[in-house]
Amino acid sequence: MNLKTLSNGDYAVFFIYFIIVASYGWWVYKRKHNADATSKDYFLAEGSLTWWAIGASLIASNISAEQFIGTSGSAFKMGLAISTYEWMAAITLIIVAVFFIPVYLKNKIFTMPQFLHQRYNGTVAMIMAIFWLLLYIVVNLMSILYLGALAISGISGLDIHLCIWLLAIFSAVITLGGMKVIGYTDVIQVAVLILGGLMASYLALTLLSEKEGTTGLLNGFKILHSEATDHFHMIFKKDNPNYMDLPGLSVLIGGMWITNLNYWGCNQYITQRALGANLKTARGGILFAAFLKLLMPVIVVLPGIAAYLLYQKGMFHQEMASSSGVLDPNKAYPSLLNLLPTGLKGLSFAALTAAIVASLAGKANSIATIFTLDIYKKAINPEATDKKLVNLGKISVLVALLLGILLSELIGKALMGEGKQGFQYIQEYTGFVSPGIFAMFILGFFWKKATSNAALFATVGGFIFSCFFKLCPRFIDLSFLSPYGFSKLALQDDKVTQLYEIPFLDRMGFVFIICVIGMYIISKIDQARGITTNGLEIESSMFKTSRGFLAGALIVTGIVVALYSIFW
Repeated sequence: MNLKTLSNGDYAVFFIYFIIVASYGWWVYKRKHNADATSKDYFLAEGSLTWWAIGASLIASNISAEQFIGTSGSAFKMGLAISTYEWMAAITLIIVAVFFIPVYLKNKIFTMPQFLHQRYNGTVAMIMAIFWLLLYIVVNLMSILYLGALAISGISGLDIHLCIWLLAIFSAVITLGGMKVIGYTDVIQVAVLILGGLMASYLALTLLSEKEGTTGLLNGFKILHSEATDHFHMIFKKDNPNYMDLPGLSVLIGGMWITNLNYWGCNQYITQRALGANLKTARGGILFAAFLKLLMPVIVVLPGIAAYLLYQKGMFHQEMASSSGVLDPNKAYPSLLNLLPTGLKGLSFAALTAAIVASLAGKANSIATIFTLDIYKKAINPEATDKKLVNLGKISVLVALLLGILLSELIGKALMGEGKQGFQYIQEYTGFVSPGIFAMFILGFFWKKATSNAALFATVGGFIFSCFFKLCPRFIDLSFLSPYGFSKLALQDDKVTQLYEIPFLDRMGFVFIICVIGMYIISKIDQARGITTNGLEIESSMFKTSRGFLAGALIVTGIVVALYSIFW
């Protein structure tokens, strides 16, 4: 049997999934659609999403090709340590629910540029609105489409270019229904991706146990843990070849916090799910997402580690080779899924498609929201009616997906193919802007004296400093900094000089500190000149939580601490 094909039974399972999602989405649209709906209702599903729909939509938007394909590929290469993005995110979600969401809701914030306009000024807001659009399309939308199509092609045997177009079309159908359709269909998407992902993990562990002459899921995990011990460490030492990607304790006390807090708390793509709800519902949904986050490594990391061990035992050598014969970690998950029996393979195929489509739909909706509400209505046509804004939003969805397709076709392989880790690509290049954005937000939240000039410094200066710390080792010998977290990059050609590069998580930490210090100094100078900006409405009572939320938060925190203690 050709491993890169789906049987009729697999296609049947997939089309059942497609029909259920499409039918449910149409039902939600017809039941909840209002011909006179406001733009906020269309983009934010204002007041209509339940806590479980918010939590499911958060995870469905977050778990996509970069998790299934990219994270599994990183797990193949570096092991369980890549789970830090998932488990630290669970803690981060609790912080966002307690401290960030109340500020947004109290001040009636619906988009991130609106927050910047209200807190600083229109210039900062417009710069960041344009910047976010570019980031979402060039980095996120393109990567989701390319990695998703790569996986779909690897399983089905369909041409990768055809897969890119099919994914975009499916996503457009979901997205054009608005946030209500996205939010409620994401509940089905999450159920499918979790079920299908667990089946892949079950297959991997049972296959390992069978190769060793035993049976059972638990035996498979014991074999995996004993024979791939080097892949079960959460904290890397400096001599680990993957230290540049996950630099030791920085994952606990350094740049990982900036990555997560910026992603979950200052990101239109994510926070949009909760901004249309009341505080209790929003917090409940975010806590639900935190619990689901604890489960994600079982779905996306264990299969990658299992694929690594099976590869060491002689499997997948042909399937995981790129066109030039290079080992491609991004093919670990698709190679594993190809071993599933008929029906289950179709279910996992549906799960992967669900994750990709949900993320594409969420990203496209956020792009349309920012363009329509923060650029078009603010700078181009302030008098635009809600009907016109909704129609423009739908057009924006189609344009964004078309741009994502073109970028995927043109540069996707160059950036994420040929043995490169797609997940790390996304994290590193997003990290060029995360420190400045997070500094601007966190001081905007909790320091009323932060000025718009300081915010502009963080926006532009953060990016410039990130580029400097990335590129300067190629021109300056930084070996004297090696005791302070800098790591040896490589010898270049026949040069004797050793160059040193900063791990990108550490780089983010350094740039964040520079941005905060710079914002503080500039704000003080502005105050001396009589320049001030508007603060936000904040009361200490906003941050109080219910006993139920507090109990859930303590459980999540305790589980994360226990996991790090076990796999240190």
